[in-house]
Amino acid sequence: MEKTIVIIDGNSLINRAYYAMQRPMMTSEGIYTQGIFGFLNMLSKINTDYEPGYMAVAFDLKAPTFRHKEYDQYKAGRKKMPPELAMQMPLLKDVLGAMNIKMLEMEGFEADDIIGTIAVRAEEAGLEPLIITGDRDELQLATDVTRVLITKKGISQFEIYDKQAMIDKYGFTPTQFIDFKGLMGDQSDNIPGIPGVGEKTAQKLIIKYGSVEGLIEHVDELSKGKVNESIRENTQQAAMSKMLATINTNVPIDLDLEECKVEEPDYPELIKIYRKLEFNSFLKKLDSGEADLAAEGETAVDIDGQLPKPVIIKDKDNLKKIEDTFGKSATAVLKTFGNDDHKARPEVYGICLMSGSDFFYIDCGEEELTEAAAQMLNGMDLKFSGHDLKKDYYALMWYGLEDPDTAFDAAIGQYVIDPSRSSYDIKTMAFEHLAYNIENEKDHFSEKGQVDMFDDVSADNAAYGAKWCVVTAAMEPLIMKEIEENGLSDVAVKAEFPLVKVMAAMEKEGIAVDVSVLKDIGSVITERIDEISSQIYEHAGEEFNINSPVQLGEILFDKMGLTPGKKTKKGYSTSAEVLEKIADEHPIVPCILEYRTLTKLNGTYIEGLIPLIGNDGRIRAHFQQTVTATGRLSCTEPNLQNIPVRQDLGRKIRKAFVPGGDDMVFTGADYSQIELRVLAHMSEDPVLIGAFNEGQDIHRLTASRVLGVPENEITPLQRSRAKAVNFGVIYGMSSFGLSSELHITRKEAEQYINDYFEKHAKVKEFMDRQVAECKEQGFVRTIMGRKRPVKEIHAGNYMVRQLGERLAMNSPIQGSAADIIKLAMIMVYDRLRREGLKSRLILQIHDELIIETYKDEKEQVEKLLAENMEKAMDLKVKLDVDLNSASTWYDLK
Repeated sequence: MEKTIVIIDGNSLINRAYYAMQRPMMTSEGIYTQGIFGFLNMLSKINTDYEPGYMAVAFDLKAPTFRHKEYDQYKAGRKKMPPELAMQMPLLKDVLGAMNIKMLEMEGFEADDIIGTIAVRAEEAGLEPLIITGDRDELQLATDVTRVLITKKGISQFEIYDKQAMIDKYGFTPTQFIDFKGLMGDQSDNIPGIPGVGEKTAQKLIIKYGSVEGLIEHVDELSKGKVNESIRENTQQAAMSKMLATINTNVPIDLDLEECKVEEPDYPELIKIYRKLEFNSFLKKLDSGEADLAAEGETAVDIDGQLPKPVIIKDKDNLKKIEDTFGKSATAVLKTFGNDDHKARPEVYGICLMSGSDFFYIDCGEEELTEAAAQMLNGMDLKFSGHDLKKDYYALMWYGLEDPDTAFDAAIGQYVIDPSRSSYDIKTMAFEHLAYNIENEKDHFSEKGQVDMFDDVSADNAAYGAKWCVVTAAMEPLIMKEIEENGLSDVAVKAEFPLVKVMAAMEKEGIAVDVSVLKDIGSVITERIDEISSQIYEHAGEEFNINSPVQLGEILFDKMGLTPGKKTKKGYSTSAEVLEKIADEHPIVPCILEYRTLTKLNGTYIEGLIPLIGNDGRIRAHFQQTVTATGRLSCTEPNLQNIPVRQDLGRKIRKAFVPGGDDMVFTGADYSQIELRVLAHMSEDPVLIGAFNEGQDIHRLTASRVLGVPENEITPLQRSRAKAVNFGVIYGMSSFGLSSELHITRKEAEQYINDYFEKHAKVKEFMDRQVAECKEQGFVRTIMGRKRPVKEIHAGNYMVRQLGERLAMNSPIQGSAADIIKLAMIMVYDRLRREGLKSRLILQIHDELIIETYKDEKEQVEKLLAENMEKAMDLKVKLDVDLNSASTWYDLK
């Protein structure tokens, strides 16, 4: 579409993008970016859909225009651009400049006028203008050739108009749209129009009289009536309004359309800006050719100039070359290539090791060589650097690697700096830190079947591995410097890096599963699903697809007349929230809720678990360090942290998880009220500190203090309510939330919260301080110094902003608890090995650690588990754990 010229209303589009996103986007340096991000997403879509040969972006300037001189109230009262958006305008122009996109602006004229002028000149030159805007004023510019694309919803849906489309929609031509605006006015621009004339009246008048002038000529023919009287009295105002609404298509701007031709971006500059704005998704979209151009222009480190000559090792005897070159103690960059099989022993195809300028590639054609390499690494006392080292450790642990020592992990380091990213892949990071393309498409080791893609597999693998290692090594000082400058050294060096080997070891160990127990539970669940389905059909009076929200909505709300929630275009909402509100209206509703719980349980934790069981009868979940913004670990494939233990059948699923032999048991320890203890420490509340250190019942104490009742007279209900308040405070629960949870009035809930804060003033001070500091700096910190960015704290939307305040209150507490459990995991792992025990740490579930324990080591394991968890961090309150040993996970209470 070489003749298409896209003309963008810059101010309109970035405004739309900014307000379309409820949650703000902010870089780690505090730069707001959601307006630019949305703008660029739309620009990408336009380029994909229309492939224009020409492009220009027009902007408004602050200076008054000719319209202000004609009517000093023009745009008066318009809301000022928020500073969070204003700061993005020059950055957007930097991005467009790097893209070599023509930008135009001129004092005395608006962007609309410039757009109209470009469109007219472009059409005269034989081009086909496509105007992109969120402003309907520009519909007057549509012709048989010029099209106007209006953003309809945010920046994701559009309407497109040419002359005929305008006639079809409004009943008049684009030129008459000016008269239309002259009659009805425009509140956003403070164009008065005629009082009392709205959209429908204006449309009728234009269709009948053709124009404002035509109406004025026939104004005496109008019948009596309030609106017609207003028209007769305001004809001159209508004429002035039409003038204000008319776009000037003859702006004296110096424009050569050839300057608007689409050109290749200045890739080095564009990547530099993308890195500054932390637009990792846009960095990823740059293809390898673009990245190569960027690398030629601006590379932080000369990667290609540092690539070492690979030494390829294909037999055990030559492994000694590595020992002789590296020495017994060194830091080496490690990269293994193989599959990520968590059901059987993963295959390793190659091992890359680089220290300084020395690089070795071990071509692991035989498992015997991989095993020999792992034993060699054990004897060398190396410290390892890498990217996502957990995968490397996991694979090599199957071949005998023991207790690897992590000096640096690029993915983990980047996560510590910015925990809010969606991914930490090496290609994006290489772009960001080095403006370098690592060519991920040649990372062909992830699938064994792809190894034979190249003629000389070993040489090609080694060459790519060398590039990978050099890139990783080059990023290390840059990332570590940023970690240090942000006060994150303790988090990275004491918690995150040492945890990598612990996570890998837990994955490698896995947990045994008794399939027969799992199937038996599945049979019980399936039988109950059949029973509950029959009950649902009986209540409904017919059979239908219970899993279909549309059919379910028709049954519940149309046929049975239950109270519906919000109705969408697709029909009634049948979400859990809606159904829970009407659970008392008819017995069918509790049945549906139970049906959903059971089908999810069966699908996720019976049918979903069985295929994940390995050849040795163990499930090996994937533990993730870089997913949550708070620092908590997550678990996937399967998510063992989310087995719904509050339901009896859900809890029984844990019966299927058993020790790996008759000579073993599970030993587990769970932190007691760790988040409340962290709150006591961070707030320095003397009452909470004293209660925990004296071993008091914190919930009973809270109820006693808030209600003014002696502790020995507190009822179970009063204690339960105090417990809800204690934990609600941590999460910034509102009176509305507390009233819903406790089924009390909002006024009662508000009084309860106020009384709590009156008795625990230090807690209130702490919470207020977290919110204030977060508003000032955009993030909060844990006890160790871990940063949690809270971008929602400055959101324009009130509800999102309230969420930001709750996150500001909770994240330091939840994040500190996460830091404590991580430190405990490292200490327990190290102690098990130091004492030469066979027992192994296998699971971390929220605040609980589980060890697969040999019975003859049980007493020793229980002692070291409790000791290390309780000593993980020195707080003003005692850390306390509940310790148990049992023959199944279910019995480990």
